[in-house]
Amino acid sequence: MHLDRKDVMKPRQPSCWRVFTAIFFTRVLVAMSKKGLRKQKSLSHSLSSVSIDVHDEIVDTNHTSSTSGVDQITLACLVKEKNSGLLSQLGGVEQIVAALNSHITKGISGGNKDLEHRREVFGVNTYQKRAVKTCISFFLQAIKDKTIVILLVCAMISFGFDIKQYGLKHSCYGGISNIFAVVLIAVVSSVSKFRLSTQFRKHSYDTSQINVQVIRDGKCHWVAISDVVVGDVILLKIGDRVPANGLFLHGYSLKLDEYSLSGDQNHEVAVNCSDNPFLHAGAEVIDGFGFMLVTSVGEKITSSTFREMEEEAPFQEYINKLTSQIKKIGAGAAAIIFTLALVYYFTGSTKDASGKPEFIRSKTNLGNILQSIVNLINAAVNIVEVTIPEGLLLALALNLTYSMKLMTNDHIMIRKLSACETINSATTICTDITGTLTMNQMKVTEVWLGKEKVVDDFPREITSQAFQLLQEGVALNTTSFVNKQNSALDLEIFGCPTEKALLSWAKADLGVNIDAVKQYCEVVHLEVFKSDKKWSGVLIRKNHEKAIQTHLKGAAEIILSMCSNYYDSNGEKEMSREEKSEFELIIRSMATKGLRCIAFAHKKVAEVPNDQQVEEAGLTLLGLVGLENQLQPGVREAVESCKKAGLKFIMITGDNIHTARAIAFECKILDPEEFIDSEAVIEGVQFRNYLPEERNEKIDRIRVMARSSPSDKSFMVQCLKERGHVVAVTGKGMIGAFALKNADIGLSMGTQGADVGKESSDMIILDNNFASVVTILRWGRCLYENIQKLIQFQLTVIATALLVTSIGFSASGQTPLTTVQLLWLNIIMETLAALALATNKPSKEAMTKPPVPPSQPLISDIMWRNILTQSLYQVIVLLTIEFRGCSIFSVGEKAKNTLVFNMFILFQVFNVLNARMVEQKRMFKGIEKNKLVLLVVVILQVAMVELLNKVANTEKLNWTQWSACMSIAAFSCVIAYLVKWIPPTLFPINKFLGQSIFHYIL
Repeated sequence: MHLDRKDVMKPRQPSCWRVFTAIFFTRVLVAMSKKGLRKQKSLSHSLSSVSIDVHDEIVDTNHTSSTSGVDQITLACLVKEKNSGLLSQLGGVEQIVAALNSHITKGISGGNKDLEHRREVFGVNTYQKRAVKTCISFFLQAIKDKTIVILLVCAMISFGFDIKQYGLKHSCYGGISNIFAVVLIAVVSSVSKFRLSTQFRKHSYDTSQINVQVIRDGKCHWVAISDVVVGDVILLKIGDRVPANGLFLHGYSLKLDEYSLSGDQNHEVAVNCSDNPFLHAGAEVIDGFGFMLVTSVGEKITSSTFREMEEEAPFQEYINKLTSQIKKIGAGAAAIIFTLALVYYFTGSTKDASGKPEFIRSKTNLGNILQSIVNLINAAVNIVEVTIPEGLLLALALNLTYSMKLMTNDHIMIRKLSACETINSATTICTDITGTLTMNQMKVTEVWLGKEKVVDDFPREITSQAFQLLQEGVALNTTSFVNKQNSALDLEIFGCPTEKALLSWAKADLGVNIDAVKQYCEVVHLEVFKSDKKWSGVLIRKNHEKAIQTHLKGAAEIILSMCSNYYDSNGEKEMSREEKSEFELIIRSMATKGLRCIAFAHKKVAEVPNDQQVEEAGLTLLGLVGLENQLQPGVREAVESCKKAGLKFIMITGDNIHTARAIAFECKILDPEEFIDSEAVIEGVQFRNYLPEERNEKIDRIRVMARSSPSDKSFMVQCLKERGHVVAVTGKGMIGAFALKNADIGLSMGTQGADVGKESSDMIILDNNFASVVTILRWGRCLYENIQKLIQFQLTVIATALLVTSIGFSASGQTPLTTVQLLWLNIIMETLAALALATNKPSKEAMTKPPVPPSQPLISDIMWRNILTQSLYQVIVLLTIEFRGCSIFSVGEKAKNTLVFNMFILFQVFNVLNARMVEQKRMFKGIEKNKLVLLVVVILQVAMVELLNKVANTEKLNWTQWSACMSIAAFSCVIAYLVKWIPPTLFPINKFLGQSIFHYIL
């Protein structure tokens, strides 16, 4: 018997049948859970009459179980509506744990077969991704473009008149070519936009693969969110997001921020066993830690939480606007020339081949008039077609796809395309230390007991009380999870690097048995570590005692300020001012070696405080330890590379000022002259207390900010941005989440750790290697340069084609290039040639240039210089051949037109070489990487001229004519070399244009 769906979804409405059913199911659940616990066998639940067994056996798949009260719908409704009444009717959290064949501390115990069966019964923790927009839909959108519609109508009218005058057979190479050209332009546009829309989805980071900590068979494991199943026990800590709906099992001070669910900015919810055990997927853990039972997974949960990042590429937006404006320029030019041609025609100024006027009033028949107008329309269509740079958008798609694929191979995952562009303008990098500059592994290398340094082994001659207190402080004042191993010293610890190092040291040097300590001590209250207070604390009660023990550990100087006594080898002593100063010197000496200093303290109180707050005064210092964290390989080289590229570094850390200064000097963030500069190294409180004017004056000299909180880091980013800096932030976890989100470019380190940090970032460095920052910067600059090369190449082609066709049409009434030839130039040749520019890899020279200001136009004065000189040379040569080619080469009209077409294409082959190096004079450097593409272009052009005569309307050329074309086209490289000696200041085009279209857009 199953609960009715409506009753389940509306449990607050009175229903005698629902109440009876719930009571019946509750009694069955209680009886079966007790029986199962006695026999240590799993209990069954049902979804569509299916049961689960912990021994990997599927039992009775056809029988309708009496436990269908905890099916998928019921469990989803339970948490979604926070229905405490239904939870009580189902027997509470413990009964649901038993019914799901799980365990409060050990989790599920089944193997792969059990996991697969749970997925089959309850579903998978993934969601249906939004359908990718098809290429057909992009084509339908492109064909509706006003320019395309006008061109298509004109082409169809022309085709109709061609059929009437020449018949269908003879019009195939004429009017139909215009229709084909327009349709192909729409196809290229749709393919380009389709590639741009899908390539980011293909290479972007899948949030369903974020790792979470799951307890299975009593051990902690990292698994992807998509691998979480119903019945799993999840470990939650500060910075995590709840991966699925579930129930709270146990933990301390767990608080969630449910802003992503409710939209309330201050929607903080405390979760506990008694009042509110419900956890919603997507809520963010902001305090405490705890364990939860997963009760429901699937589309309705995760699709609203882990959304896909979808956006238009910034360069795509620029190029779309640029393309739109170029279309308008082409259409305007075509309209003006068409109007003038009509005036010339109807005034009798246009002559035919015999020199007679084509139009004579009252003598020229209507058919000839319409045919002449259609011919003029064809010419105008050709002018517009040549100015449509759809190949530019396709080249952009190829460039982005190629770059992102290689960045993925370099362990860099893009979450926001805008970061690929913005990184090119970055001026400052704010970074933390642990897991970023240093390896994510720490080790205790120095230990002090009282004022004596432990040299060989921890002195066992100290009082047993002090030794026991230190063991308890390490074992219980932690949120790490320890997996049991066969070896007594081999521990698998899940936690932050500091916790892992301390537990490993405690096991190896102190001989701590964590399970044994937990047997005789009860944790009353636990305050987890927070970066703003720099310590964690625990209240414990030993068995058969009423007194409460307080244990603290944290930043050494902060813990020391709370202490009035200390332990040495002789026992507990009162701490005088002089002795406190000695301890401060000990802490400073460790910090100057780059060690992170941790102190342990203890206090015994009579009873539990009413507010369960950890004591922060009158404590006894138990000992000091120094943790070493080695720099990552290649950090110094990465910092130096970024500095050569014009970036400055600011280290922002929670460590004390001496440790931060030592590490900054070691990784060369601090130069020798800055090492002694007091204003280059400050503390967070000092930065906060600056007056606004003082802060603006000193911020450019700051290199290290120690003892900082998350708000300090975010405030530093805000101040830098106000000063005009483009800020990149590297970090991980909850501490840097706000700074990552507020930065211009957020770079999170690693795939493990807090989900909030990764979701706040623009890029994720998967290998956790700081040297990847250099790779990101290099690729960002390479992408920017490639886009500039593509634009320079395309604008040169467009400017030349527009001027040649417009002037040629104005002078002779016909365009020098046919529709098929223009189509070959605009689609085929430009696309293939652009491959040579879109697939360039980062160069070493890119890391020697300063950052590009965001306000700088994408088309620089250097590019304008190159575009204008090359276009001018090409236009002069092509128009000379157009008007004097027959006499110069002693050829007929068709051969002359072929020479114009061939010269135009060969110009663009060498135009690729010129565009490869926008600024550098060594244009042939690295040409071997693109020689295959250029060779293919030349071979295709030869085939077009020599073999496809009918299609291209060309005539075969001899060796002399080919040699002339190649020589004249190759001379453009000589001109490009000479022009690069001319200062770009002589071409202040951007300043001249002012607020014109290009400067305004780019």
